[in-house]
Amino acid sequence: MQRKAYVPGIAALLAALLAGCTGGSANNGTAADPKPGDVSTNTPVAQPGKYRTLPEACAAVSHDGLDSLLPGIKQITDQDQRDKAYEGQATLTYDTDRRVGCGWKVDSTDATDHLNVDFERVVSYDNAVSDDSRAQDIYATEETAANLPEPSASATPSDTGSATATPSATPSTPTSSATSSASASAGASETPADLQPRKLSGLGDEAFLNDKLSSTSSTAQQRTVTVVFRTSNVIVRIEYAEQPTASTGTPDSKEMQDKARNLAQKLVDRFNG
Repeated sequence: MQRKAYVPGIAALLAALLAGCTGGSANNGTAADPKPGDVSTNTPVAQPGKYRTLPEACAAVSHDGLDSLLPGIKQITDQDQRDKAYEGQATLTYDTDRRVGCGWKVDSTDATDHLNVDFERVVSYDNAVSDDSRAQDIYATEETAANLPEPSASATPSDTGSATATPSATPSTPTSSATSSASASAGASETPADLQPRKLSGLGDEAFLNDKLSSTSSTAQQRTVTVVFRTSNVIVRIEYAEQPTASTGTPDSKEMQDKARNLAQKLVDRFNG
């Protein structure tokens, strides 16, 4: 009988507790406010880049493209050696999700041709900076380092590659260290106005071209044409070089630029496809 006397008291206590909880919920009516400084609500996170992967570099250039850029391939009679020439040599990288590249070198009866293609996918590790913005900064640094000369007044804007360039004293190629600044300056002065190193329009989000003629020996001259472009958070670098077999030969600037720009456009189309 004594145990039953406690039941009403317990029931009353539980009822009071439930009433208190119910009353608190009714008075507040809304969920608790987020804590001050809550990153998930107060700090916007920058958007990731458009591209999450990179193409296979050594398969990025078609056989027809390699035939045009490296004419010595078609002169290789042994099929196994020709197939190996088409394969190229992958660039050693430590994170193929972020950067890949490939190089080709082929001798012909007239010249030795080199082609290097490099793809870099830029990722920002700062939540306040987007991948695209970081890629823009990297690209801008390379364009500045190229020291593109101010275009001559005789340059025609009808060429999609003849856009306004930044003033400078000496052109140089950021992806090539084989030639000196003096050689680059001399090469630029001998190049027609419409073929000078310059910014390019209509190629990705932004692009530039560099063209250098340098002496690699006492007589032979090597021309190196570089095209760098950015599409969203990917930066693509193309370096195309030719050294004639004959000591008096000089690689044709327009022909090499046209070939390099044609390859660049195909790579842009591949990203946009």
